[in-house]
Amino acid sequence: MSRTGNPSLLDRLDGLDDLAFDAVAGRRGDASGVTADGAAWLASAGPYPRSTLALWRERPDAPVVLPCGTAFDIVNAPAIFGRRMLDRLWEEGPGSGPVAVHRGRVLLFAAPGTAHRLPSLLEWEEWCSRGRDEGDGRTGGVPPLLCHGKGDAVTVPALVPPAAALDRAPAAVADRTSAAAPDRAPAGAPAQDPAGGPDGARSASRWLVAPDTRCPWLPGPEVLLWAAVRAARSTVRPSISPRDDQGAKVYDVSRRR
Repeated sequence: MSRTGNPSLLDRLDGLDDLAFDAVAGRRGDASGVTADGAAWLASAGPYPRSTLALWRERPDAPVVLPCGTAFDIVNAPAIFGRRMLDRLWEEGPGSGPVAVHRGRVLLFAAPGTAHRLPSLLEWEEWCSRGRDEGDGRTGGVPPLLCHGKGDAVTVPALVPPAAALDRAPAAVADRTSAAAPDRAPAGAPAQDPAGGPDGARSASRWLVAPDTRCPWLPGPEVLLWAAVRAARSTVRPSISPRDDQGAKVYDVSRRR
């Protein structure tokens, strides 16, 4: 129950089927909204998934820190280049797994092991291209990509936008307390809101393609290498503005192959 005495968003998560949960959350068909299965998959990344789900029942608007290396790895790209990678993945490639924005960076959820393999592939591609073409190499335009794998943890966005949670449980949101710093918080702990409010949290941490299944398809290192090379070649401005698409349905997940 929420502090208002009304059932909170995730009170009956374990007992609800997907359709019922989506109806409660008001996110059906929205690529930026997490489904019940998506929440279960995210929680499975940590050592105590039921504790993570319990936190979300109480605070569905809270970002949390989850460990990498088991359910997923993360490829962390600068905002504009990350958007170019996404454009290539969805317009010319197989689509993507879940994707989030946090503090101006794009977080691409990838298959476990990607964080270890992708840097080697990027280095090999650059060396091979320079040696063959005596040019700048095909990955010369790729900015440094931060790869988070086993032993790392990342902040993932809340299940619902803070504004939606505010409408459903204003007292619970108003009583928010300061949480541990995201980079050092334990797995499953609520992440600190760097902007200090619902609107700031929405701009700092949100989903572009939210988890919608218990077994999402996740790109591996070869797919992300391809996307990075294509993005580096692209000189076209990203089709999605970082400022104007807050909460928008960014990608049509029905096209995922």
